[in-house]
Amino acid sequence: MASNKKYWKSFEELNPDSKIVQGLEQKEFVTEIPTDEFLGNKEALEASSTTRRDFLKYVGFSTAAATLAACDGPVIKSIPYVLLPDEIVPGVANYYASTMADGFDFANVLVKTREGRPIKVQPNDLAKNSGSVNARVQASVLSLYDKNRLAGPQIDGADVSWPEFDTAMAQKMNEMTGKDIVLLTRTFASPSTSKLISEFIAKYPNVRHVVYDTVSSSEVLDAFQNKYGFRALPDYDFSKADVVVSVGADFLGDWQGGGHSKSYAQSRLPKNGKISRHIQFEANLTLTGGKADKRIPATPSQQLQVLKALTGGSTSGLPENIADAVNKAKAQLHKAGNRALIITGLPFVEAQKIALDFNANSEAMDSSKPRLIRQGSNSEVLAVVNGVMSGSIKGLITVDVDPVYSLPNGKEFAEAYKNLEMTLAFGMKKEATAALAKMVAATPHYLESWDDIEMKKGSYSLTQPTIRPLFNTRQFQDSLLKWTGSNKSYYDYIKENWTSSILTDKTWSQALHDGCTVSDSEIFAYGKATSTEGAGVMESSSSDGALFNTQDTSGLELTLYTKTGMGDGRQANNPWLQEFPDPITRASWDNYVTVSAADAKDLGLVNKHVSNGALDGSYVNIKLGNVVIENVPVIIQPGQARGSVGMALGYGKTASIQAEMRTGLNAYPLYQNFSSVQNVTLEKVGGMHEFACVQLQNTMAGRSEDIIKETTIEIFNTKDKDFFNPIPTVEYDHQHVTVRDRKADIWSPFDESIGHHFNMSIDLNTCTGCGACVIACHAENNIPVVGKDEVRKFRDMHWLRIDRYYSAGDTFQEEIETLENLPAFDTYSIIENPSYENPQVAFQPMLCQHCNHAPCETVCPVAATSHGRQGQNHMAYNRCVGTRYCANNCPYKVRRFNWFLYNENDEFDYNMNNDLGRMVLNPDVVVRSRGVMEKCSLCIQMTQLTILEAKREGRPVKDGEFQTACSIACDTGAIVFGDVNDADSEIRKLKDGDRMYHVLEDLGTKPNVMYQMMVRNTAEE
Repeated sequence: MASNKKYWKSFEELNPDSKIVQGLEQKEFVTEIPTDEFLGNKEALEASSTTRRDFLKYVGFSTAAATLAACDGPVIKSIPYVLLPDEIVPGVANYYASTMADGFDFANVLVKTREGRPIKVQPNDLAKNSGSVNARVQASVLSLYDKNRLAGPQIDGADVSWPEFDTAMAQKMNEMTGKDIVLLTRTFASPSTSKLISEFIAKYPNVRHVVYDTVSSSEVLDAFQNKYGFRALPDYDFSKADVVVSVGADFLGDWQGGGHSKSYAQSRLPKNGKISRHIQFEANLTLTGGKADKRIPATPSQQLQVLKALTGGSTSGLPENIADAVNKAKAQLHKAGNRALIITGLPFVEAQKIALDFNANSEAMDSSKPRLIRQGSNSEVLAVVNGVMSGSIKGLITVDVDPVYSLPNGKEFAEAYKNLEMTLAFGMKKEATAALAKMVAATPHYLESWDDIEMKKGSYSLTQPTIRPLFNTRQFQDSLLKWTGSNKSYYDYIKENWTSSILTDKTWSQALHDGCTVSDSEIFAYGKATSTEGAGVMESSSSDGALFNTQDTSGLELTLYTKTGMGDGRQANNPWLQEFPDPITRASWDNYVTVSAADAKDLGLVNKHVSNGALDGSYVNIKLGNVVIENVPVIIQPGQARGSVGMALGYGKTASIQAEMRTGLNAYPLYQNFSSVQNVTLEKVGGMHEFACVQLQNTMAGRSEDIIKETTIEIFNTKDKDFFNPIPTVEYDHQHVTVRDRKADIWSPFDESIGHHFNMSIDLNTCTGCGACVIACHAENNIPVVGKDEVRKFRDMHWLRIDRYYSAGDTFQEEIETLENLPAFDTYSIIENPSYENPQVAFQPMLCQHCNHAPCETVCPVAATSHGRQGQNHMAYNRCVGTRYCANNCPYKVRRFNWFLYNENDEFDYNMNNDLGRMVLNPDVVVRSRGVMEKCSLCIQMTQLTILEAKREGRPVKDGEFQTACSIACDTGAIVFGDVNDADSEIRKLKDGDRMYHVLEDLGTKPNVMYQMMVRNTAEE
């Protein structure tokens, strides 16, 4: 039988008497139409003596006048090409292989440019170790066009030329001879940069280099170096693991730099009758926990006990449910042998050592070719902080780091920083540290730069500029070359290093074309101890800072984390990321403290929904020793471990951030000793916070079994398709026929057999909810940002959303058994109580379903929406008059209405309101105006281009050539797009597969978007 599991989105839906939910189910629009705003004064209108004839004359004249006025086009000043570059053909996109490496995110990418403008970033399929092309990487193209970027170098706040800057720098370095200067940089993972820094230090021996990772992985690096003698991160291939036990590691998120989703997804496809078993122990509900087969809420102190128990220790002292889960997981790990894997996110060296020792013989861990994307050392950074504050360090050069903002004691550090003899900050923007620096060097965006990256030992990639620098900027590396007396450019320096060592079987041009290469040669040897203060001082498993204080039982255990959208905060001025809804809480434009329902009740904290479904929440003060963060909003999070709370880093920036993006609160003061786990106390304060949260925007109207389908791998292997994935039926001539039967149609069918017919498949097993597809859709289709107030009114413009659903039961079997034994007059509410503590989670990307029998098409009075011969549901924007009948008639609620003009409108001061920000717009897609309806087009501009290119080359389109922005962005392969009329195509095989189903199929809409049902591995033995 199919799953009858009842899913829900918000606590409000669990209240059977909720008038808010009942009202939302019946409302055509969640927010009432503000008629008074555009009709004006009601009394004046009633007193008006204007006749109907006069009114029509006026309207007719206004329309004619507007039409005549529109004939005069705007004056646009432009400079034509004198000599058109050979590589630029107007209307044709160029693609460049490059690499993003900003110190937090590392990824091999392809950059799409139009007429010299980068407009989109996507994965580079030629790179095997490509990193994580996540939502932040997708959005990085917009950060190129940030109007708050530095326009040039500055000294004491005044603009100077680069020659003047170089002269002042040389003079200052001479004055600082013999005095301690620290070069504090982000992780570059660049062999050429590291070699260049060593040459700079050779010229100025009083300079020492220290790497500072804003969000530290030092405990992992220390443990790895203690075991293998090399400072790096182990690399994991989850496709080689049959059993994965994660203890506090959000490995589908930002754990150890991310990039694990692709291999994990390969192990989750039910091929050959098996999928991996994933067990998750964690405090915060994460993306990884949401995808787990078995998730057990556990506080950080319990997690340390769990980790020890899994590897031979005792379960004594653990709650019964956790101890039972540990014993079962331990047995499964033993059974899996060398295909078992234990990973942990606990910020303790002992914990990381336990995991490394267990995984030493695992096929899934690679210690010989580790990852180099984190290189910071807590001990070295603490030595720098103490040196600055004590006065022993006289000069500080920072490169792409902002310690005044991100250090736990940032305020005290800022005061000491002002007193240094030499302060120089390299950066794209004048952030908190740069604002206090005496010298500021403006650096370019990575899309304007040259660099090389070694993300994984032996895997090299190149960063190349895709546009000329927009401002008077200079790379940090070019500055070092100048200051060491070299006349080379950094491009020449990289090319020389590569041609002399790296390029053994490729030419430089080929490497630049591919963006990557593999080589056993080295430009610079990483991981070796240096003579800097604090270097080599690694945390042992018994040191004071190595272990979380498990004896302190006061207050609550806080787990700090980074959001999928915001990361560590370096792209905080990016409106795409600010408006990106968090995959778990579904809230945007905010960070907050997540609290369990039980703890919220004890503290008197509440979340309330107002009449249109918008969410409000209580405020608390968070206290950690002498640190107090005031007025932190609260979200009551299902699945949060009792006794624990969570809060995201990366928010609360103000320096060089426009007013609209100064959101949330800075949680770095809680990041004491660079540990993500702390003991804190919460104190409720007055007031209610207004969230921009879309979790109750579209209710399920009691039809969850028709939206999310799931089964177990046991049932999938042993039962017939009709048992676990039945097709809905209707009655025809006193007999039941499936809704796919032609007899069930009341429509005249379209001829789908001629030409291309596009379908999209979305696999719920491999979709991790990461949201890269959402940002890719934003970039490709010129989707506007509307701001927090509009999102709160559910007027967000995302064409693609990722719905997050909570289940009613802990496991499939448990819910079925409970329902079967329900007393006669009891309701579903009896199975909902356990869900507060530990719900199962499902992520479902939802976009226009492009129905062959589309209910939106029949109700449009002006035929603005119609069906195309290739299966797409079209929108003619210039015909749309904004009745919104189509949105009301759409059962999937995927249509978006332009309440306002978002382009060139000061009320929406985001990228579309300034000349620089508009450079990101895709010229192949129209920018929509106020009053029209819009929605997913299945990237029709991309499909038509593919057809035209194949026609021009005189060949049929190959399978895999048809793509959409979301399918390209999905590195797990969850989204597949193609032509179902191609009998050998992958999309055709997916359509004919046993797991395929359509959402709300019983309505007879016949969507062209299909889903692959979720299969969980629930085996406990």
